[in-house]
Amino acid sequence: MKTIDLSSATVRDLNQALHDQTKTLTEREWMVSNPGGKHNLAVGLNEALSVEIDGHAGYYCAGMNQKASVTIHGNVGVGVAENMMSGMVRIKGSASQAAGATAHGGLLVIEGDAGARCGISMKGVDIVVGGSIGHMSCFMGQAGRLVVCGDAGDALGDSLYETRIYIKGTVKSLGSDCIEKDMRPEHLEELAELLNRAGFDEDPASFKRYGSARQLYNFKVDNASAY
Repeated sequence: MKTIDLSSATVRDLNQALHDQTKTLTEREWMVSNPGGKHNLAVGLNEALSVEIDGHAGYYCAGMNQKASVTIHGNVGVGVAENMMSGMVRIKGSASQAAGATAHGGLLVIEGDAGARCGISMKGVDIVVGGSIGHMSCFMGQAGRLVVCGDAGDALGDSLYETRIYIKGTVKSLGSDCIEKDMRPEHLEELAELLNRAGFDEDPASFKRYGSARQLYNFKVDNASAY
């Protein structure tokens, strides 16, 4: 395992070394020590690397990830795994706002809580949260699945499209066009697979499913004054 100590190396040094692996592939496993809450750690990876960050990370950690597996042994700031395409990002602590924003694929696991706008405009990513999430989560969620083992804040799923949401705890309020839906056998099976991949021992039957009522998909002349 290759170790980079950010108490002496710079974030640019780290990211350049990781990006160089797309050419050489000599080091598959990396350890980042003393991250000190620095921003933009392990961003833009495009190879099947394993990166362990031993401590807290700042904004946009593991953004634009493709193929890599990134684990943060601490908390993360705004925008973790933003625009992720594939691979896996796991936060052993909690995440700030906009976790997984605009992400197209892969799996994001947050073992603690996530702040406001978790999964905002998600486009195919799977997000599994062990704790609770804040307000306006999954706003304009287009595709993918959001699983929350705790509670959800105000305006869950506001203006969402086809993202499927599973919540175990209490939902403070639903956003525009978001409704509770039946949990059919295929949804229980889907949820069980997601929980298993994320490493959570939860009963899928204890969750509720939420999704779009599909009332905002098309322009309606009767509502013209509201636009």
